[in-house]
Amino acid sequence: MSTLVYTTIELSLIGSLTVLGLYLSYTTLNVCDLSTDGCFTLGATIASMVVLSGHPFLAIPAAMIAGMSSGFIVAIMQSCLGINSLLSGIILNTALYSVNIAVMGNSSLVNLNKARSIYTIIKDVFKDTSLSSVSFLFIEAFFVLAVLCFLNLFLKTRIGLAIKATGDNEVMVEASSIDPKITTLIALTIANSFTALSGSLLALSQRSANIDIGSGMVTIALASLLIGRIFTRNKPVFKQLLGCVLGALIFRSIYALALRLNMPAFMLKLISALIVAITISVPYIRTQIPLMKRKRALREAR
Repeated sequence: MSTLVYTTIELSLIGSLTVLGLYLSYTTLNVCDLSTDGCFTLGATIASMVVLSGHPFLAIPAAMIAGMSSGFIVAIMQSCLGINSLLSGIILNTALYSVNIAVMGNSSLVNLNKARSIYTIIKDVFKDTSLSSVSFLFIEAFFVLAVLCFLNLFLKTRIGLAIKATGDNEVMVEASSIDPKITTLIALTIANSFTALSGSLLALSQRSANIDIGSGMVTIALASLLIGRIFTRNKPVFKQLLGCVLGALIFRSIYALALRLNMPAFMLKLISALIVAITISVPYIRTQIPLMKRKRALREAR
C-alpha cells in the first residue's frame, strides 16, 4: 500500500468520527455547532498530556470526557442562557483556544515521539508480522465501527427518537412533555465526545499535537457529511451513518488528488470551502432544473 493511499484511508477513518458527531448534532438535532475546531483540538491536547504523564490507556477516555464537557457547556449556553447556537459555538471555540494552550502547559506544541501510546503498543504487537505497515488502521477502524454501532442503536432508543423529533419540530416535542433542553444536552454531549475522540486519535497517530491541529475541521466534516448525504438521502439510519464514512473517504481522496497534482497546501482550505458550497447547492439546483425547463418550454410555446 502506497504512503498516499495509506494516509488517505487513515485520515478518512479518523475524520469520519468527527463527521459522525456532526451527523448527530447537525443532521439529527438540526443544530450547527461551530465549536468543532476547538473541541477537536481539546481532545488532541488532553490525550497528548495524559500519554506524556504515563497513562496510554487513559488518554482516549480522558479526551472523550473532555469533549463531553465541551458539548455540555455549549448545550447549556444554547438551551439555558438563550444564546444562539451559532454564537455559542463561536464563543466556546474562542474560549477553548486559551484552554488548549493551558492544557499543553503554556505551549503551542506537544511532542509525543518518546511517549508510549496505544499506537506504539499496537505497533509492537504487529512488529514482526506482515500487518505491521497497516497496524494503525486496526485502531481507527475499531473506533469507527464502535461509534457506528452505538449511534445505530442509540438513535432507535426513546432518547434517540426524542432527539430526532427535537430536530424536526421542537414545539411539538415540548408539547409532548419532552424537554428539548435535555435532548439538546444529550445530543451535543455525545457528538462532541466523538469529535474529541477523533482529535485524540489524530494526535496519537501523528505523535504530536499543536494548537492548530483542529483548524478547519468543521468545514472538512461538514463537507464530508454533505457528500455522504448525496448518496444516502432518505436511506435507513445505518446507511446514512455509513454515508458519513464514505463522505470522509471521498473528501480525503479529493485532497489527495489535489496534492498529487502539486497544488499548494494553502489552497486546500479553498477547496474545502468550494466543496461545501457545491454540495449544499446541489439539492437546490435539482429542484430548480424542472422549473427552468418549464419556463423555457413556456417561452418557446409563446
